[in-house]
Amino acid sequence: MSRLRSLVKLALVAVALCLVATPVAAQSLNRAAIDELNTQLLYVALPLTLFVELVLFYAIYRFRDNDDPKPTTDDPALEITWTVATAVILVFVGISGYYVLTNPYLTPAVAAESGDDAADMEVEVVAYQWGWEFRYPEENITTQNRLVIPQDRDVRLVMESEDVIHSIYVPDLGVKQDIFPTQEQVARTRATETGEYDLYCAELCGTGHSRMNGQVVVMSQSEYDAWVDAKTSPNGSATAVSATNNSTATASAS
Repeated sequence: MSRLRSLVKLALVAVALCLVATPVAAQSLNRAAIDELNTQLLYVALPLTLFVELVLFYAIYRFRDNDDPKPTTDDPALEITWTVATAVILVFVGISGYYVLTNPYLTPAVAAESGDDAADMEVEVVAYQWGWEFRYPEENITTQNRLVIPQDRDVRLVMESEDVIHSIYVPDLGVKQDIFPTQEQVARTRATETGEYDLYCAELCGTGHSRMNGQVVVMSQSEYDAWVDAKTSPNGSATAVSATNNSTATASAS
């Protein structure tokens, strides 16, 4: 009995810690929607898990020395109760999942169908074996393997593949979208926290798949404007070329 009580106490402590733990702030609206769904499902799953485990431990303890087991009797009330409870839980999970799947940041097609797919800025993403190219049409800038976006602005990613199927995946921002050849795919995000986040290809695309990584850099609006100015100004380009030539000369001398 003491061992059973200890297990019950440990289970209750674990549940309490999960319930009172403060989740880390989401870095984007995409991630916030996903985290909110996970939290809702966790609050449903934890009590159910605890209940099932307690019943299991009780049955193990209560009938551990039962040498003459007898069949259980029918209990229509109990059967109806657990059937209704299961149906209610499944309806709750279905409704919660539906609202997340219809989020325009997770399913851009929903916003397109409703005519509400306008964004503050648009970036063209080209995936190829094995790298990423990001084009900024309004700023006339192109970057390799490094996506730079401003904080708190809706960004629309218009993506295409030059060869095989790729998949852009930024876990911290909750962005994941397959990219097919000859087809235009769209993803949206709105980053709320500045910083650098890892970007991966999540679709096996050939021998160089493991090297197809990149970064997403989220800047404040002022930092982003300064970055654009540095990329587009003649002095900024000359400085970049000079730095590149100096690096090449140093490498050759060594």
